[in-house]
Amino acid sequence: MATIALALGAGGARGLAHVHVLRALDDLGVKPVAVAGTSIGAVMGAAYCAGMTGREIEEYILARLDDRARLIAEVFKIRPASLKGFFNDGGFRLGELNLETIFATFLPDAIPATFDDLSIPLHIVATDYDAGADKVFNTGDLRRPIAASAAMPAVFLPVDIAGRHYIDGSSTNPCPINVVAPMADHVLAIDVSGGSIGASGVRPRKMDVMYASNQIMQKTIAGLMAAACPATLLIRPRVDTFRALDFLSAAKIIAETTPLRDEVKRKIAPLLA
Repeated sequence: MATIALALGAGGARGLAHVHVLRALDDLGVKPVAVAGTSIGAVMGAAYCAGMTGREIEEYILARLDDRARLIAEVFKIRPASLKGFFNDGGFRLGELNLETIFATFLPDAIPATFDDLSIPLHIVATDYDAGADKVFNTGDLRRPIAASAAMPAVFLPVDIAGRHYIDGSSTNPCPINVVAPMADHVLAIDVSGGSIGASGVRPRKMDVMYASNQIMQKTIAGLMAAACPATLLIRPRVDTFRALDFLSAAKIIAETTPLRDEVKRKIAPLLA
């Protein structure tokens, strides 16, 4: 049987659709030989490589994001533990939350402390801010690279790893196909970048243009990456109507992207033959 590697793309809340890809692989009894993930793709990939099934990941997401009372209780836990911790995180500011603190509360306990404890090899992509290039993490501490990969600019603080600062990997490699392409016969790549929004023929609003331009750039990078790696099956679920921070719409995102599960099974079946 041909081997499959999995590349899970960045997209914030839109990446919750990745659960359908994982459930499709579970349905087929297929395990990828390697997984690469950027941003939300790194989060979902880490849970999957730790041994959680697609269904367990979906249930975990809905239990925490669809239950408002529980969500408020969880958010309350991420307050700085002390005044010193508050100022170490940057003090009074708009935005730029400490994602490492947030993930300490929200990531599943099943995700281990190191890459070595995963059951499937995982490669996490972040952007090295100082070098202006992507950086692949696949050994040592696991949770800090996850936070680095998902550190969305102006929303979360850059993450310091060994004296270098890292931000969201979507800036340089939003769907890391090239990272795992040499490791398998085929790459199943899921691009959850957004795109232009609004009615056709109507001049878009300033904020819509600012948001969509970044998403269009990410989609272009992913497309070029897929073209450079011919053994890639690139799938783009319909997620344009959701924003990157629409996590409170988790149930709606998962429900509306349900067809992705059957699409993945239908399209990878010929590759496995």
